[in-house]
Amino acid sequence: MKNKILNVLSILLGLLMINGGLNKFFEYIPVPDDLPEAMVKLNASLMEISWLIPLVAFAELVGGLLILIPKTRALGALIVFPIMVGILMTSIINMPEGLPLTLILWAVLLWIIYENRKKYLALLG
Repeated sequence: MKNKILNVLSILLGLLMINGGLNKFFEYIPVPDDLPEAMVKLNASLMEISWLIPLVAFAELVGGLLILIPKTRALGALIVFPIMVGILMTSIINMPEGLPLTLILWAVLLWIIYENRKKYLALLG
């Protein structure tokens, strides 16, 4: 039962990452009109570095796809981890109303990492 729940949550996390990556490339989700000023400034500063958003989008796509597949989920979690750090920091500093969802996503990511901990030990040895 535990594995089924983790599989479903992993699929949801993977799909959210894929959606985030695709949106960075194709901009199909409209930006809200009432976006906080701090977020507007943050987005503008990120756009100044022309290669950064495509890099993050690519990492979200690859990490999300890898998380969807149980055999590659551990690698996907490693790829998505730094992106999730950025999402957490953005939620804490610029948009705290997004923090509850961010913490749920972090819980799923940490569960994936915990369940794959034996695979990571080889990286440390």
